[in-house]
Amino acid sequence: MDSDDSVTDPNPHHPDPSLDAEPATVEQMGSLTLGEAGDAAGAERPVGNGFLPADFYAAAGEIEVVEEGSPVSGDLAGPSSLGGSGACRERSGRGDALPSPSSSGYAGERGSSGGSSEIEEADDRETMLDDWSRGKRHPDEDDGSVSWRKRKKHFFILSNSGKPIYSRYGDEHKLAGFSATLQAIISFVENSGDRLKFIRAGKHQVVFLVKVPIYLVCISCTEEPYEALKRQLELIYGQMLLILTKSVNRCFEKNPKYDMTPLLRGTDAVFSSLIHAFSWNPATFLNAYTCLPLSYSTRQAASAILQDVADSGVLFALLMCKNKVVSLVGTQKASLHPDDMLLLSNFIMSSESFRTSESFSPICLPRYNPMVFLYAYVHFLDVDTYLTLLTTSSDSFYHLKDCRIRVETVLVKSNVLSEVQRSMLDGGLRVEDLPLDSSLRSRSLTTPELSSSQTGIGGPSGLWHFMYRSIYLDQYVSSEFSSPISSSSQQKRLFRAYQKLYASMHDNGTGTHKTQFRRDEDFVLLCWITQDFELYAAFDPLADKALAIKTCNRVCQWVRDVENEIFLFGASPFSW
Repeated sequence: MDSDDSVTDPNPHHPDPSLDAEPATVEQMGSLTLGEAGDAAGAERPVGNGFLPADFYAAAGEIEVVEEGSPVSGDLAGPSSLGGSGACRERSGRGDALPSPSSSGYAGERGSSGGSSEIEEADDRETMLDDWSRGKRHPDEDDGSVSWRKRKKHFFILSNSGKPIYSRYGDEHKLAGFSATLQAIISFVENSGDRLKFIRAGKHQVVFLVKVPIYLVCISCTEEPYEALKRQLELIYGQMLLILTKSVNRCFEKNPKYDMTPLLRGTDAVFSSLIHAFSWNPATFLNAYTCLPLSYSTRQAASAILQDVADSGVLFALLMCKNKVVSLVGTQKASLHPDDMLLLSNFIMSSESFRTSESFSPICLPRYNPMVFLYAYVHFLDVDTYLTLLTTSSDSFYHLKDCRIRVETVLVKSNVLSEVQRSMLDGGLRVEDLPLDSSLRSRSLTTPELSSSQTGIGGPSGLWHFMYRSIYLDQYVSSEFSSPISSSSQQKRLFRAYQKLYASMHDNGTGTHKTQFRRDEDFVLLCWITQDFELYAAFDPLADKALAIKTCNRVCQWVRDVENEIFLFGASPFSW
């Protein structure tokens, strides 16, 4: 799927909003404003609970509704001709054109050998059978290779001296000249007092993220919005910090030409796995994590034993199955950011060494404190389920091993592990199971009679898929894909549509909107944001607007009815 692949309501403040029968329409949105906050002044200080710079996330604001029939994508940077480029800078809001370098050798560029009069794109689509976890793909390519130029999406990490650190495709050493070109572009703009954000050149968008002394660059023709690509660069930077910490900056202070490549040797599979997740994992843009559906009693049993462990000196105890959380417990004053959970689970799942034996490894949680290492004890309880215990002490291996034995014993005796395996086989919410009337509200998620008879494809009113994010919990739930979007290419197309919808709903220039309804040839997309939740739903492109709105109301009610089984309650709400 990669492109390039006594129970009371723990949240008593649930609103019971009802989406209006017909959202008012306004003029179609034009270009998105690309405002960016500067780095927080205190981001470099090695103090407890320090966070990455304040621009790690975009702020949100007010309301807007997009008219029916508007396209899913918008022109983020204004029109540009194939031979020229559009550039966005930051000084006084000016956007000045910056010529693309003639030395880049990019396909379709004027003066490049082997290029055609138009940008030629390779279909870098992968199937689920591709083994992305093997690490770097096409390591024999360089910027002189026609195949390299045709890749739809490149990621680069380089130092501010122009030294290559990581490239998604090709050999970093062979790309030294190309890295120097990228560094020269950034320096040229910074020397004039501006800050380069992105360049548009034909179908390609070049997005820059400057985290001195590290530069990150994405070159993409996938039509993903600027905000999504910038977010992806931020996650790649966070993944690098998880492995090295931000203290690596001191090496560049001593030697600006320091070669950081050896420090990341053997981590290609980690970065490849994260880049693969950009095409399928909603956590990469929703700023939330998802939980494995379990009965409330099962999750409470897991949380109870993890709490006992946390009380014995463990900073965080985390039980996960693949990328889904079973239970999470932390010390009283500590909180684990969804991004840290995403990067940590990616690091563990993509590193084969964690699967073969119990491991004790230094890792950094960049949103917790980017300057220091914590120590992670990781043990797989079965092929997909693993326990992670985090501590600040480097000599806690045997203590954490004893904790793991206690946890594993309880999980086996209380049948938690068997329930986890059953849940993985059963899957999550299905649009076909959406209750048809209020009399079904009291039914449990695991009740077989919940399924409703369907006369069409997908769910009621042409519902194909939905994602629901709880703002209070920073958790989301995503339905299983229905039959109309069963192929990997269809699912990726929907994922990209959600990305664009999310970016427009959280547009920095106009503020957060409340409702959007969009129709194109592939989907009807409806988004609804309140102070407590966000709902993104995809319908058949011929779906009726009024029926789609009513169905979204039913989806929200359904989620509230089964929330004890799909969300993790009990942990302190995270406030970042």
